[in-house]
Amino acid sequence: MSVLVENKPGVLARVSSLFARRGFNIHSLAVGPAAEPGLSKMTIVVRAPELEQVKKQLHKLVNVVKITELDPGSSIEREIMLVRVRANSRQRSEVLQLATIFRATPVDVGVDSITFMVTGSPTKLNDLLELIRPFGLVDLVKSGRIAINREPKARKLKAVG
Repeated sequence: MSVLVENKPGVLARVSSLFARRGFNIHSLAVGPAAEPGLSKMTIVVRAPELEQVKKQLHKLVNVVKITELDPGSSIEREIMLVRVRANSRQRSEVLQLATIFRATPVDVGVDSITFMVTGSPTKLNDLLELIRPFGLVDLVKSGRIAINREPKARKLKAVG
């Protein structure tokens, strides 16, 4: 879900504590400035059987401006991941080849490891992790999902001429 909130101190704490009080674990939470000045957009991923109830509770918070439930089929989801994988001199070319398939960018190379940055859908990132995991994951950090609805494509364009 996407939650548009006022950019004020304590809003993040109020929203996250609402989920905690209802007993829901937030799987992913990303917050950043919105298009409108003074507002921030939260992308919250939660598995909640009573999502409608959570939305009603969120609407009661003073700083919440708008709540949008994002349908995975009609929205764009992205994440950024930094992952450090073991790669000695013999494995290095194989690891780099696998990373190339996923358009992962090497951002740091050590004696026995390579750190990659990769962006994309959560599925893409998980697929890369599964392929490089046998080499040995040294460190991993993800940004959390960000998402936005796709534009409707109801217009039919006609060729002129």
